[in-house]
Formats: sequence, structure tokens, C-alpha cells
Amino acid sequence: MDAESERPTPVWDIRREGRAWRSGEALARLDLAPEKIEMIGGKLFWDDEERLTMLALLLENVGMDAAVRLGDPRLWREAVAALPDPPDATTG
Repeated sequence: MDAESERPTPVWDIRREGRAWRSGEALARLDLAPEKIEMIGGKLFWDDEERLTMLALLLENVGMDAAVRLGDPRLWREAVAALPDPPDATTG
């Protein structure tokens, strides 16, 4: 197992409005980004994990409101409706 696959999953701070990273988190976030942008089989980056990491980094910077304007609102609503219900905190 290499060092990349042993990285803990980051806790993302994706908000409706985009934000700049604070000085204490900027370099750590940059270290999460794939080393270079490449295309393999018509897709950016090597695998879905790298693609999702890059998407999360971009979403932290631009925010959800900007992202949902990029597609069909009906499809965004369908995707949100398909999310599972969160676990009930009172039944722990």
C-alpha cells in the first residue's frame, strides 16, 4: 500500500458560497490535489477518488450555488431526492 492510499479522507467544508482556504489549511488542501491533470479514457484524472477529491476542492472554492447552475435544475433536484435519509440522532 503506498502513502497516497493511506491518506485519511479529508473533512470537506463545502458551503453554498465559495470560500478561500485559510492560511492554515491552504497547503494541506493543495497537497490533496492530483499531481497533474491528465486524461485517461476520456476522463480527467486517474480514478473516481482523484476526480471526487478535485471536485471537492473546487466546490470549497466556488460553492454549491455556483455548481448547481451548471446543470439542469431538475436533475439536481432528482439527485438530492435520491439521497438516503440521514440517521436519526436520537436512536444512536
